[in-house]
Amino acid sequence: MFDKILIANRGEIACRVIKTARKMGIKTVAIYSDADKQALHVKMADEAVHIGPPPANQSYIVIDKVMDAVRQSGAQAVHPGYGFLSENSKFAEALAAEGVAFVGPPVGAIEKMGDKITSKKIAQEAGVSTVPGYMGLIEDSEDAVKISNQVGYPVMIKASAGGGGKGMRIAWNDEEAREGFQSSKNEAANSFGDDRIFIEKFVTQPRHIEIQVLCDSHGNGIYLGERECSIQRRNQKVVEEAPSPFLDEATRKAMGEQAVALAQAVDYASAGTVEFIVDGDKNFYFLEMNTRLQVEHPVTELITGVDLVEQMIRVAAGEKLTLTQDDVTLTGWAIENRLYAEDPYRGFLPSIGRLSRYRPPEEVAAGPLLENDKWQGDAPGGATAVRNDTGVFEGGEISMYYDPMIAKLCTWAPTRDEAIEAMRVALDSFEVEGIGHNLPFLSAVMDHPIFIKGDMTTAFIEEQYPDGFEGVVLPEADLRRIAGAAAAMHRVAEIRRTRVSGRMDNHERRVGQDWIVTLQDSEFTVHIDADHDGSTLRFADGTTMRVASDWTPGDQLAVLDVEGSPLVLKAGKIPGGFRIRSRGADMKVHVRTPRQAELAKLMPEKLPPDTSKLLLCPMPGLIVKIDVEVGQEVQEGQALCTVEAMKMENILRAEKKCVVSKINAAAGESLAVDDVIIEFE
Repeated sequence: MFDKILIANRGEIACRVIKTARKMGIKTVAIYSDADKQALHVKMADEAVHIGPPPANQSYIVIDKVMDAVRQSGAQAVHPGYGFLSENSKFAEALAAEGVAFVGPPVGAIEKMGDKITSKKIAQEAGVSTVPGYMGLIEDSEDAVKISNQVGYPVMIKASAGGGGKGMRIAWNDEEAREGFQSSKNEAANSFGDDRIFIEKFVTQPRHIEIQVLCDSHGNGIYLGERECSIQRRNQKVVEEAPSPFLDEATRKAMGEQAVALAQAVDYASAGTVEFIVDGDKNFYFLEMNTRLQVEHPVTELITGVDLVEQMIRVAAGEKLTLTQDDVTLTGWAIENRLYAEDPYRGFLPSIGRLSRYRPPEEVAAGPLLENDKWQGDAPGGATAVRNDTGVFEGGEISMYYDPMIAKLCTWAPTRDEAIEAMRVALDSFEVEGIGHNLPFLSAVMDHPIFIKGDMTTAFIEEQYPDGFEGVVLPEADLRRIAGAAAAMHRVAEIRRTRVSGRMDNHERRVGQDWIVTLQDSEFTVHIDADHDGSTLRFADGTTMRVASDWTPGDQLAVLDVEGSPLVLKAGKIPGGFRIRSRGADMKVHVRTPRQAELAKLMPEKLPPDTSKLLLCPMPGLIVKIDVEVGQEVQEGQALCTVEAMKMENILRAEKKCVVSKINAAAGESLAVDDVIIEFE
């Protein structure tokens, strides 16, 4: 076994690999750019080597620099994580030339299956059903338009060396094919150092289901069930679960056996993933094979009890698999939510800055326990597990140079419904401040009827949120619970305020019992009778509610018991009440005396400023190009400019017909959020 491993990656996946290596007694080496000098993976590793400037194409994906770090550290093996150099055969060859083990598949397998064009050809030759498309190289945007018409719209334009949603576009017409080809080519070059593009038919209403395979160099191969990855945005997975709520055992077995056969056809040895598109009749089509560890691997680990990183290391060291297919058992249900530094209220555009507050929910290792790759007895009924794979910390910076993922929050439970409920509580308990993030959206998905039923497709987000995410309007029952909790919390805060002010005699100054609570255009009249164990609330309609909590004014997380059920609220103080965030809703909750409520209705509403004639920069980023000029008349939907942030290009379009009066930015300039790019007449 190896004594020292270098992790050729950053962020949460580097931290993830370090944890398993530490468990195995293996020392670890981190690499870092200027931007990552204080990063968590650097602090966790036994040693670290600096490799260059912040941009990945000047540091993390420069093979020579990574190889220099390998030589300096004396590492015997390199784990590439995912992305960056994880599917780069030249990197694997460079390691082999140095006598350093690559914790991944052989070079031949990477070349055959890691390249999406080559892998599709091999799959076709092996008799695997594949999605129609053009596998040859595409010269330019006009060639892309011609091929797209031959394949038939809609088409998927994809980077051959791509992954993680980078270098991917859906085109429904010639104009989108032309634009999508160039953007995909640019993103592919910046992210992977390989700008080759291919085009395939975009299958509408599909489910994205993938099979986890594990093979050794001795001819053994197994599959560890599937992962449902259908909830995606811009081809980037957002929510994953294992197993899939859609598959039956026969389909699972057929997909698994086909995945293993495909892997063994190229002498695959390591962990890998075979991705399929599955239609409503459970017909499945090979999409691609990822010759690396997947982002969403934790859900497979939670339902199988197999540490995939450990298995990868053991296979790389030449060991045989100790597991057979008969040993693989799927126990319970696991769900993963990807927490991104993306603002859902701004069209999910990237957000950067300092994490002024970062408090994940407490990790709980109940239910399935990982030890020696086997289950330690049956999971107790009702038990749940919480796992958070992360690479950031409170006070750290979210950089514009890398993927916007902050963490992967996972829950496990014996049943899917229990895993979903555990995830709801975990999301409500996750405190993140200082940047925009998608926690509200993730909470909304967990409560969405289509997700709860398990009927989602890859079109879920665009179909259910066609106009973007604008927050959640909670049902009346939830609003009533929050109103009651807020009233009880406000009473506690009022008692604290009177004590601090010193306005007390021998008895606690009496705090009012009658309150008017307003939230999300709803109003509740509440009478509170408090005792040592909590408060009994009576509403205007005569219904009562019992609320108990040890919340202290100033705490930003309130965990309450409402009528015997838990309620977790993120609570910030505002004049006359709280900013409450719960179950995807972000709302101002005002708690007033009846007289204060009467006067508040007389206050004029403050209107937001008019920005209808301005194009504002929606995120910190770099202007790639300006597509219009002063005096030009533009039409609704026309491209105005392209902004690059976190390795993704974002085309900003006109919302209506207008005339350009002034352009305040040029290609190559870096802008902050809400900087004015273009003004209109």
